[in-house]
Amino acid sequence: MEERTVVVDGSPVHLLQGGRGPAVLLLHGSGPGTTGSGAWAATVEALGGSWHLVAPDHAGFGRTPLPPGSRGGLRVWTEQAAGLMDALGHRSYAVVGHSMGGAVALALAAARPEHVTHVVPVSTMGAPGAPLSAELDAVWAAPATEDGARDMLGRLLLDQSLVTRSAVAARTAAMQAGEAAFATLFPPPRARWAEDLTLSEQTLAAVHAPVLLVHGAQDRVTPLPATLPLLDHLTDVRMHVLGRCGHAPALEHQRAFHHLLSDFLSGT
Repeated sequence: MEERTVVVDGSPVHLLQGGRGPAVLLLHGSGPGTTGSGAWAATVEALGGSWHLVAPDHAGFGRTPLPPGSRGGLRVWTEQAAGLMDALGHRSYAVVGHSMGGAVALALAAARPEHVTHVVPVSTMGAPGAPLSAELDAVWAAPATEDGARDMLGRLLLDQSLVTRSAVAARTAAMQAGEAAFATLFPPPRARWAEDLTLSEQTLAAVHAPVLLVHGAQDRVTPLPATLPLLDHLTDVRMHVLGRCGHAPALEHQRAFHHLLSDFLSGT
């Protein structure tokens, strides 16, 4: 695995990449302190023998600054993701996105149907009519403190044994490093930012690649019922629901998630 920075439309984008084979773009979610490497390093390591995986920091997260005059949003993140894959020379690729990243993945597939081969939205936002949940509102509002990090992780994860001292310390440091940029992304009232990430029926109808929705049955941040309308609006779609799982299937059910992803991307 390697970390590098690529200039996309005049703005730097930091990324983690690794592996050999067909390209897979991995898009992280919106929680404070979230980065591409933090969200997807285990997936890059697990699947790098069969695919070339690219996990960028979205604009405003990690080491990717917001473009001048921008405050982020679905259009910015989608265009930057498309521009990054162009800059890296990938003409054909799958897209996996967690939470906010799932909405970006679907928007990218709609905008670039000639390039996107598969889409895997995980615990995704973006479904028509999905409101801002109280848990997501609290996640976006989490202060960059140890208590704030612990509370946020407790909301994201069903398995509270994963909220370890080391996990809290790492997330606290990441939240503090990105505090200034994150403060501009989802200021209150926050329902408008959830609405910005909602995809229209027309956009969803433009997604022609096969879609695998992966969701935790006990997800409180993007509750399962709010995601089900995607099944009515996507042309080629299937869903896998993991029991005893919160908002982070890639962490709480890591082995099962990687098997699901590998099988779907390989067409088995």
